[in-house]
Amino acid sequence: MSESTRMLLGLAIGIILMIVLVSKTKVHTFIALLIAAIVTALIGGMSPADLTLADGTVQKGIVTAIEEGFGNTLKSTGIIIGLGVMMGGVLEKSGAAERLAYSFIRAVGKKKEEWALAITGWFISIPVFADSAVVIFAPLAKAISRVSGKSIVGLALAMAAGLQLTHCLVPPTPGPTTAASMLGVDVGSMILLGAVISIPMLIVAVFYCKWIGKKIYQIPREDGTFDRKEFKEEYIKSMDQLDELIGQKQLPGLWASMAPIVVPLILILANTVLGFVGLSEGPLYQFMELVGSPIVALGIGTLLAIYGLMAKAPTKEVLKVMDTAIKDTGIIMLITGAGGSLGNVIKVSGIGDALGELVLNFPIPAVLIPFIIAALMRIALGSATVAITTAASLSAPIALQLGVSPLLLAQACCVGAISFSYFNDSGFWVWNGMFGVSELKDQVRCKTAVSMIMAGVGIVELLLLSIVM
Repeated sequence: MSESTRMLLGLAIGIILMIVLVSKTKVHTFIALLIAAIVTALIGGMSPADLTLADGTVQKGIVTAIEEGFGNTLKSTGIIIGLGVMMGGVLEKSGAAERLAYSFIRAVGKKKEEWALAITGWFISIPVFADSAVVIFAPLAKAISRVSGKSIVGLALAMAAGLQLTHCLVPPTPGPTTAASMLGVDVGSMILLGAVISIPMLIVAVFYCKWIGKKIYQIPREDGTFDRKEFKEEYIKSMDQLDELIGQKQLPGLWASMAPIVVPLILILANTVLGFVGLSEGPLYQFMELVGSPIVALGIGTLLAIYGLMAKAPTKEVLKVMDTAIKDTGIIMLITGAGGSLGNVIKVSGIGDALGELVLNFPIPAVLIPFIIAALMRIALGSATVAITTAASLSAPIALQLGVSPLLLAQACCVGAISFSYFNDSGFWVWNGMFGVSELKDQVRCKTAVSMIMAGVGIVELLLLSIVM
């Protein structure tokens, strides 16, 4: 057996072992990733400890590679993730996220509720985790369904589509942030391209949601149950009662609600634009380098959320909100770091070079390789974040051999992770449970189908972009 074959065999065994451990045993994804890294390294020929060669150079061992991969990944993403979820927690508890939802709906207009909820989901999921946002906005979606006469299935699915897109494609959510870090991509560029390619995907998804809402027509009752019947056009009402719904709640102002999200995005994008146009010198650029860095920009956004939305709240209450939000990020950071460990093992061991030689012979466009890896990981593990992290960790060592823009490769990892939401996806069950979709056939026609439709549109966009990038 040749050395390259042995390396690839080690990688294959490591990934298969990880999938089996996560899907068939009680072993957590974090531990499974570390085991996969160790097995891959051992079969790939790495020594357990560092070795000093005859020429004085040090060959890194398995432990060092895992530690460095873990640390290097988290040093660029850990702070961003922490600040993002703290800001999201304040937006949720203060009512700012709900204010944004109402405002979007009013701006879009009557009889366009699916579009309004899709845009709301698209925007809100930038700072707020998608599964949490589904729960937060479930009462709003149900209220709109009762008032408008439109099926909760179509409305809620449109919202979920928007949530899923920015959660997978636009930093500072963990998946795309990690992909950008692993592939050496500027976060501002990642935000810009992710937002742009998500728009056609969202448009196609909304049309499907409007269609499926008529096929699976059910309206939520006040007692929490659902009234399902055959759809008729006469059931659709106007949205004149929206102002009455807003008046029933004490919500923050629109600008105060928008600022924590909009200001960091503007700062990050402004810093990126200055670099694009060649203004890379002078005091203005240095200032924007500081405030436009994702860490500082999100820090500013978090402060705007705290003092703009909860200034009158007791200090203990505000701190409790942020503490509660940050507790949920621990496992995400661990999984992210473990994905970096696996990627570093692949890089240090030389497996990446061997894999590059192999995949270059595949009769498919190179940009689809990270897409396929991410799609397979999503099918196997259910988590979009883990799928993106795994695909990025495997793609980073072979980025040069693929001959494709690292930015496009990073987005290919993210698009692939959208592709298949089904029974091992927690968000799949959260959505079905919240909106009364209990039949297996309907579940597949909703969350699974819309995720595959969006990924299909994404494949077309990736192929087109690979021609020009």
